[in-house]
Amino acid sequence: MKKIITILLLATALGACSQTEKGAAVGGLGGAAIGAAVAGDPVQGAVVGGAVGAVAGALIGRASESGQCRYRDRHGRVYVDRCPSGY
Repeated sequence: MKKIITILLLATALGACSQTEKGAAVGGLGGAAIGAAVAGDPVQGAVVGGAVGAVAGALIGRASESGQCRYRDRHGRVYVDRCPSGY
């Protein structure tokens, strides 16, 4: 039951993120899991794999957001719209 609640909370938190942030989170978790599994030292493998996975995931997520910028209005709400020309 605890695992289900944890997964639901993480999925809800990721729902408010941009594609870049989601890519970084998923890439970091996946990289850490793979790094821990294949490295001789699981802790060092998880750290290195998580860092590499987060960077790769962020780059992949950013590529899927081309032409989209995130803005924050004066009330603190975040919205996505086309980027200004030349950006």
